[in-house]
Amino acid sequence: MPLLHLQLKILLPSGIFGEIAKVARIIAEARGGSFGILPNRLDCVAALKPGILTYAIEGGSDVYVAIDEGVLVKTGAEVLVSVRHAVGGADLGQLRQAVEREFLTLDDREKTVRTTLAKLESGLIRRFAEFHHA
Repeated sequence: MPLLHLQLKILLPSGIFGEIAKVARIIAEARGGSFGILPNRLDCVAALKPGILTYAIEGGSDVYVAIDEGVLVKTGAEVLVSVRHAVGGADLGQLRQAVEREFLTLDDREKTVRTTLAKLESGLIRRFAEFHHA
């Protein structure tokens, strides 16, 4: 009996970004290019690259989600997408603005974290060297 719908779940490290029922199709971007998933597609696993994940609910218009790199796993009617970051938008123009705000903020935070870690590492190495010479 053919499947009629997919169940899409988008997972982030901090929790669930979204659970969508009755998905008719999904378009994602992998390292080899874009690919589509329909309900009767064979099970698969794909490494996703940063880009736009598109899905459509039966009878509805396309929904766009900007995603960071991650993994897509399709088993039966369930599609799990696990990514580091995701931003949803009503249309591509709004999504672009949301992505710029979100990811620029993340870049600033990541720079701060990297600087702090570098200071901690250098302090630890200095103390270890002092301890070793004592």
